[in-house]
Amino acid sequence: MKAQLVLENGRVFEGEAFGALQPAAGEVVFNTGMVGYPEALTDPSYYGQLLCSTYPLVGNYGVPAERPDDILQFQWESPRIQTFGFIISNLSENYSHWNAKMSLNAWLKKEKVPGICGIDTRSLTKILRESGTMLGKIVQEGSTIDFYDPNKDMLIEKVCVQEPLEYGSGAKRVLLIDFGCKNSIIADLVKRDLKVIRVPYYYDYSHIRYDGIVLSSGPGDPAKYAFMNEKIREFLRQRKPLLGICLGHQLIGQAAGAKTFKLPYGHRSQNQPVIDRLSRHAYVTTQNHGYAVDSKTIPSAWIPWFENLNDGTNEGLWHKNLPVLSTQFHPEAVPGPVDTGFVFDEFKRCF
Repeated sequence: MKAQLVLENGRVFEGEAFGALQPAAGEVVFNTGMVGYPEALTDPSYYGQLLCSTYPLVGNYGVPAERPDDILQFQWESPRIQTFGFIISNLSENYSHWNAKMSLNAWLKKEKVPGICGIDTRSLTKILRESGTMLGKIVQEGSTIDFYDPNKDMLIEKVCVQEPLEYGSGAKRVLLIDFGCKNSIIADLVKRDLKVIRVPYYYDYSHIRYDGIVLSSGPGDPAKYAFMNEKIREFLRQRKPLLGICLGHQLIGQAAGAKTFKLPYGHRSQNQPVIDRLSRHAYVTTQNHGYAVDSKTIPSAWIPWFENLNDGTNEGLWHKNLPVLSTQFHPEAVPGPVDTGFVFDEFKRCF
């Protein structure tokens, strides 16, 4: 069946439908990673977005089965596909991998998520790089749908857990505030012998005993979540170890008094270079975000820890006097290079 990707600026890309044969609308973004489509599609930070893969061949290693019973054996970043649509150049129906259980096409059909293939993803990416991310919709023959801007909604309530969950059995207990957390973040904490108590962001955790706090990644505009500022300031007053990742980093910055802003087309890839301003070491990182902390507004009590070597944006914070640290990139790096896993070790050393 024929399908179209329609951008809000009027540009139309003709292609073929795959996955679920139903229309979808959202924010069109691109990811330059060569691998990792199962992890990307199930990352809650992509909720409400139409994801374009710039790598031209997608689907050739199939899709693994979810393993929800063991966080250390997870295959997906969440229990379902979070993107509203998938945009690719060439779809591989024939897949080969020892761990694969189904094709990409079959998976999207099962999850009721539409895809479009056979379009010029290079041209699309150039448009997004020059004009910035924009709204779009995937429509099949005879279907229609209105444009939808996910950033106007409270996206974190769509992707967080609804009740507390516990992982691991370590002596130190970490309260994980869930805004749309990736499974791999939890796995990295558990691997370091930390017990994780995962709660939704709106949960009353006053009765829970914990030794440290993690603010998770998640989707949406951090400015819409300013109601978290006072809660985070209370965490700071407790002087307990606190780690923020991606959205969690932005919320820590906001609570500290910094401003956030929307990037032209975001950072979504597995090859974003950052420099550690303390050690002067550079790292290649995995990233997935459309907003950033404004470096010019970071209060003097905070050290700008990491900086993006492509555009100079802030990639991390470290408090001068408190055991509080944060990264804009994903130190768990699934998929991607694991060079920055030491961030979790630094967090554990704060206990």
